[in-house]
Amino acid sequence: MGNLNIKPLADRVVVEPAAAEQKTASGIIIPDTAKEKPQRGTIVAVGEGTKDNPVTVKVGDNVLYGKYAGTEFTIDNKNYLIMRESDVIAII
Repeated sequence: MGNLNIKPLADRVVVEPAAAEQKTASGIIIPDTAKEKPQRGTIVAVGEGTKDNPVTVKVGDNVLYGKYAGTEFTIDNKNYLIMRESDVIAII
């Protein structure tokens, strides 16, 4: 985290998704094909916001976001999501 060389525009944020669960609470190992896309992650970059709506999240915040929120991209073999701040549901 921190060495990401990307600056989102306006009210967009870049999120590093949390790792998918490897096994259930009862200890059953989940195969890769059955893993659900994580819906939480860490903010790694934020835009400046708009004139009327400044960005309220900051780098390092752990957040929840919608299941289909954002656009996936990869930098240096790491997956990230870029989304509007309005797609962030809550700060954990």
